[in-house]
Amino acid sequence: MSFVHVAAMFIAAFFAGVVNSIAGGGTLLTFPILIWLGLDPKVANATSTVALWPGLFAGMFGYRREMNDSSVILMRLGVISVIGGGVGAGLLIATPSPVFARLVPLLILFATILFMIQGPVNRWLHVPAPSSESTAAWWIGAMVFQFFSAMYGGYFGAGNGILMLAAMGLLGLHDIHRANGIKNFLGICINSVAVISFSIAHMVSWPRSLLMAIAATLGGYFGARTARRVGRVLIRRAIVVIGFAITIVMIWRMR
Repeated sequence: MSFVHVAAMFIAAFFAGVVNSIAGGGTLLTFPILIWLGLDPKVANATSTVALWPGLFAGMFGYRREMNDSSVILMRLGVISVIGGGVGAGLLIATPSPVFARLVPLLILFATILFMIQGPVNRWLHVPAPSSESTAAWWIGAMVFQFFSAMYGGYFGAGNGILMLAAMGLLGLHDIHRANGIKNFLGICINSVAVISFSIAHMVSWPRSLLMAIAATLGGYFGARTARRVGRVLIRRAIVVIGFAITIVMIWRMR
């Protein structure tokens, strides 16, 4: 790998860690870089998942104070996330590379749209908490929604943070910082299963993933610490533009 390639991967992974700790969508930065380096799409996806996984721990640590009194949510949605993440990772392993390559533009477009609607999802988190009479129904809805979110996360993952925030919105969780901390924990549950599955299937480019993991961890901790002070509008708009641009380029390359 040339110095330019190494620098590009480090920078992309660092900002992906920042974005993941705040909202999710960091894969929209790391996955295209790995495709640009010539990796098979499935290997690029698996390598990106492994690279961003440690950054979730840093992001969760940064929100540790906001996660007090969240043990019930962490336990229930965590178990669902492990199961759904395992199903999604298994589906990716079973998907032929040519089929996944054709799905990539659609997956990136879907993730970009999810990233665009993160603002409304955040506002949705300010809805009143469900009443005691409807608690069971709300929990079932949140767990079903989280299962499919985790399955998508294990398969591709970009934008999955927004889906997880939506699942917590079903529970009336109105503190966005607490929601981000829980989201990072659930992301750890999903990606831990995926990392193990992809490693066993020999789908990971380890030199690239380890380099990017260091950068993503630094970015995850930095992002969680500065989320309250740094304006996010510019970086969010830039990622949306990047997502649409990558979608167009991918579709053009498939012609």
